[in-house]
Amino acid sequence: MTARRAVLLAGATGLVGSRVLARWLDAADGPVVIAPVRRPLAITHPRLKPLVGQWDAAAVQSALAAAGVPLEAYACCLGTTIRQAGSREAFLAVDRDLVLALAEIAHGLGARQALLVSSVGASAQSGNFYLRVKGEAERGLAALGFERVDCLRPGLLLGERSERRRAEGWGQRLAPFTNPLLVGPLRRYRAIRADTVAAAMASLAGRGPAGRFIHEYDELSRAG
Repeated sequence: MTARRAVLLAGATGLVGSRVLARWLDAADGPVVIAPVRRPLAITHPRLKPLVGQWDAAAVQSALAAAGVPLEAYACCLGTTIRQAGSREAFLAVDRDLVLALAEIAHGLGARQALLVSSVGASAQSGNFYLRVKGEAERGLAALGFERVDCLRPGLLLGERSERRRAEGWGQRLAPFTNPLLVGPLRRYRAIRADTVAAAMASLAGRGPAGRFIHEYDELSRAG
């Protein structure tokens, strides 16, 4: 992906999204990044177009017109927890509904590729609510008609978050001991650095061929 193209990045302030943003802005041939955010970003860059409080097609279209570039891809790093969201309904509104609403905007504005940070074990048929929502988001994304869809399915993400997640904190401390125990088919459940997932997403953007691709621990490690 080059600076003559643009990407719509959702979740630019999160653990993975902030690292994807940094990679694209640091790259000399990086894309124009249109980032809907709730609050102003702490960074500025000629190729960064933040849309503070604006999550609609008209705002994205105006940013594209001002930048004078076509939209190439939709990259989504949105993600919360039921505890943070406050309820299952609020969690669903972010991790599925907002993910797909922005994807529909991006597709309507010409994006050919969608990239989504999902979760290992994601399945629309899962009995686990969290994994079912992630799977429904993946399924909805695939149904929108993008030429290429890349679903990144990491296990526990390793990295410093701006907000505290107690269970995740314990998981991060134990990861050096539990990762070597996860072998064979269980390798995909290994914890992985957020930097690696971000690098994988950045490298996958703009890639061919067409189709739907699932990337788990080994694929993410290679791509990253």
